[in-house]
Amino acid sequence: MTWFCLWTGHFQPDRMRGIAIHEGVNVNADYYVYVYIDPRNYEEFYYGQGRGSRKAAHLKDTSDSEKARRIVEIRAEGLEPIIRIVARNLTRAESLLVEKTLLWKLGKWTTNIGTGHFADKFRPPNALHKELFGFDFQKSLYYYNVGENEARNWDDYVAYGFISAGWGARYRDTMLGFNEGDIVAAYLKRYGFVGIGQILEGAKMIRDIRINGRPLLKLPLEAMNAGPAIRHDILQYSARMIAT
Repeated sequence: MTWFCLWTGHFQPDRMRGIAIHEGVNVNADYYVYVYIDPRNYEEFYYGQGRGSRKAAHLKDTSDSEKARRIVEIRAEGLEPIIRIVARNLTRAESLLVEKTLLWKLGKWTTNIGTGHFADKFRPPNALHKELFGFDFQKSLYYYNVGENEARNWDDYVAYGFISAGWGARYRDTMLGFNEGDIVAAYLKRYGFVGIGQILEGAKMIRDIRINGRPLLKLPLEAMNAGPAIRHDILQYSARMIAT
């Protein structure tokens, strides 16, 4: 039985205009990323990016922002914020990415209002406790060779909403690699493609699969030898799916 993950894509280098290159150095890489630090407790309370004198601009901020209020509080103690550059010699795009990375990691403790550029490329906050599509896994399209024998039968798959593979570490590991939402196109020898399905939950040992509360192996299956349990490496593994 063979599995293939089908995907397409293309790569096109960025086209950067108006940037001079001299001896391998980008002369427009004059951006930096900076941090404001509270001298009373050495807490980092603001990250920014820019070039020239940008890092000092916030000292003149008279708004009612949390950042401006923090600076006022520091000055009331006869102190000044500590301003430090944390990354230098960057292009604008690089500086925005570094800034966003710092905000993603430490932003909940800073006074930054915006989430920064590239926000759509970063994991949402408070989401480390779960796997997220696009970050931890991708929904993929798989070709599945049904390979009917005494242990597998397409009619069983359609009737009870599952697919299976096993009888070797290679096939076991393939089944365990499925993620919820993956699409499976099923092929049956002499019949061609017989159906398409979407994975509803990841693979388990077939003896642990339950359909409407009943063990799968207790159901009237066409495949009479679906659940041998001789060695761990030849066990059947199954994934629940919707088949059409």
